[in-house]
Amino acid sequence: MGEVLSGTPADPATARAEAADLARACGGDDAAFNRLVQPLRRELHAHCYRMLGSTHDADDALQDALLRAWRGLGRFEGRSSLRTWLYTVATRACLDIVAAHGRRALPVDLGPSSDRAVLDGAPLTDIAWLGPCPDAGLTDNRGPVARYEQREAIELAFVAALQHLSGNQRAALLLFEVLGFSAAEIAAMMDTSATSVNSALARARRVVAERVPARTQQQTLRLIGDTRVRELVTRYATALECGDADGLVALLTEDVTWSMPPLPHWYRGIEAVTDFAVQVPMTRCPSWRHLVISANGQPAVAFYLGDGAGAHLAWSITVLTLRGERIAELTSFLGPDHFTPFALPLSLP
Repeated sequence: MGEVLSGTPADPATARAEAADLARACGGDDAAFNRLVQPLRRELHAHCYRMLGSTHDADDALQDALLRAWRGLGRFEGRSSLRTWLYTVATRACLDIVAAHGRRALPVDLGPSSDRAVLDGAPLTDIAWLGPCPDAGLTDNRGPVARYEQREAIELAFVAALQHLSGNQRAALLLFEVLGFSAAEIAAMMDTSATSVNSALARARRVVAERVPARTQQQTLRLIGDTRVRELVTRYATALECGDADGLVALLTEDVTWSMPPLPHWYRGIEAVTDFAVQVPMTRCPSWRHLVISANGQPAVAFYLGDGAGAHLAWSITVLTLRGERIAELTSFLGPDHFTPFALPLSLP
């Protein structure tokens, strides 16, 4: 048989079961609808995150998209797979959010770096900040011409670059380069022409090429190897916990950057980054604990800050970008609200 409703090859029995569930769902059976969409939830959520740069916005977009799909299922005519139709609905839900709220930012987008530690900086709460994304369980249901691996397509540099595109350009690039839809399919999904899609793709590719390193983190991590990567991450977290400035410096590139949204200040260069590390986390914070995790397809650390009474409370998800066997970028997403999507505890004993 041809494509099943989810868009992946299947045996005839599976295809018949999905067709039966579709008929039941069109008749109002929400359990049948949930069975159809459950295998696609993770990849649809990842698509929404790439479009929006926030797991919380992605949650809202996916919920809205599935509600729209449920209410409009009677209009699904089967001319494409159900997967393609759900991507259409999800993309349009994301475009509505982009139109309403604009793009998300990192501190590097707002102004120049600081040469010295800023000790009295206040968070900017009126900025829509880029957020981290769990990458556990990512599936690969791309089409045959998709360019980016699923983990490459949630790396911080790539998602941050997408924020400099219009909504339509983001959608075109993701649907074509990440998910493998054709220009004609994307034109139908976005209710436009193939010429407009190709124009959006050309612009999007230029912007991404200017902002994303030629070597992805996935390529770097494969070269280093899992054991060595975990060793580097553990050494970084331990140096911070122990106040070991020399140990930290030994892990950094000369042009390393460190940013901490929602704080607007950020640091570039080993001297500025070391000054901040010594002045703030190593001096002004009573104690740290950490868990080594993964975020955005990259090594990351969940940091917990001591409260002075024995407990350690969720503080930041710090994503590391490596160049060779050194840390080239540190992006610390501050706030306990980032911990919930990772299924992390909000405190450690």
